[in-house]
Amino acid sequence: MLLTSPFVSPLKLRVQVQPVSGGNGGASALRIEALKQMTGRVVTTKANKTVGVEVVRLAPHPKYKRRERIKKKYQAHDPDNQFKVGDIVELRRSRPISKTKHFLAVPLPPRDTRRKSQLLPPLQSQVDDDEAQQTSSE
Repeated sequence: MLLTSPFVSPLKLRVQVQPVSGGNGGASALRIEALKQMTGRVVTTKANKTVGVEVVRLAPHPKYKRRERIKKKYQAHDPDNQFKVGDIVELRRSRPISKTKHFLAVPLPPRDTRRKSQLLPPLQSQVDDDEAQQTSSE
């Protein structure tokens, strides 16, 4: 579906070899940079095949050093017009599609909101209580 779009490229790693200053002579360090991906919420769907996505991140304040929320809005390509306002999407960097669109919006699977207690097997006392309620109701 979206992965066959001409705008998506496979994950590209950029490997740079940088010489290390010091007495090692020929020593070098490898630096690997991966494709930038962000997650955000769709805030506008007015344009055709384009969604506005707001990405929130935490960054330290330059003077007070307290972390503050910084919001930035990106335009992303949505070829099927499948996203609605409020959807959570992942932004994947792609080739420039227009002057302001450099990302492709990809759907994220819904987050599992179940609590940890529901994931664990029930306690023996809870099983006994359930059996007692079933026998008393019959």
